[in-house]
Amino acid sequence: MAKKKNVAVDEGMNTDGNRAINKFRISDAVMMIILVILCATCVLPFLHLLAKSVSGNEFVIAKKIAFWPKGINFEAYASIFRDGGMVYSMIYSVIVTVIFTALGMAVCTCAAYPLSKKRLKGRTFFTFLLMFPMYFSAGLIPSYLLYKDLHMLDTMWVLILPLIYSPYNMLIMKTNLQASIPDSLEESAFLDGATNFQILWKIVLPLSKPIIATLSLFYAVGRWNSYADNKYYIKSETLKMIQYKLSQLVSSAAEAQTATLSEAAAVTSTPEVLQAAAIMFVTIPIICIYPFLQKYFVKGVMVGAVKG
Repeated sequence: MAKKKNVAVDEGMNTDGNRAINKFRISDAVMMIILVILCATCVLPFLHLLAKSVSGNEFVIAKKIAFWPKGINFEAYASIFRDGGMVYSMIYSVIVTVIFTALGMAVCTCAAYPLSKKRLKGRTFFTFLLMFPMYFSAGLIPSYLLYKDLHMLDTMWVLILPLIYSPYNMLIMKTNLQASIPDSLEESAFLDGATNFQILWKIVLPLSKPIIATLSLFYAVGRWNSYADNKYYIKSETLKMIQYKLSQLVSSAAEAQTATLSEAAAVTSTPEVLQAAAIMFVTIPIICIYPFLQKYFVKGVMVGAVKG
């Protein structure tokens, strides 16, 4: 009787285990399908633009391009590179983005590090004070008048200084420092005679590479994709970033040649092909940067998700 009971119990456990495995496999399959769909919504439009940018005009006009190029032609890219304005705007945009990201991370770190320490008196008040700008905006006209009084209009700095402080990024950095840097480690450094700056530079920052890479990517992508401030605060064509020129191209497809390419550039591609090539031209820098930061980016996002 005891053996029969044991066999029955084992069979019941095996049945439950098989059901659990089947449920697990079904849930895995559903998640995989969802992930494939989400990836497709990101990858397929990119492949379509890439195929269109190197396809012949007659195939693009006939709407025969899906995800594979036909009548391969690089004339659109040649037209862009022949135009000195586009190349100059690309280089200028990279410089602005690098300066903006470096200053933004410096400000973010200097604000988040003290607020992550319990020994700071009035920490709650200062946190609220620094988070307050996230809920309210001064508006376009007051901002314009302020930048005018500060003599920042039509300068590179109007694209950098107003946005280098991000309350959202500061909060992420503060939360990460609280979760990942043990207080005992800093106390030991204090006992060894280290100053606050030495602790920040030699201990905190090296241990915070994942979150630094994550926020740097946020800063860089945010600045790279912005063009409204170019429209409102910049008049000189030499100070306009590449995204503004791209927005002109996308919004005026029928006049793509005059919207982004100089009159000296010989244009033999259709506006639609030029659009696709210009978008690819602008997107490539971000795509090239991400693989180098992917490892740290994933770690930084996971820390924020688990500890935040």
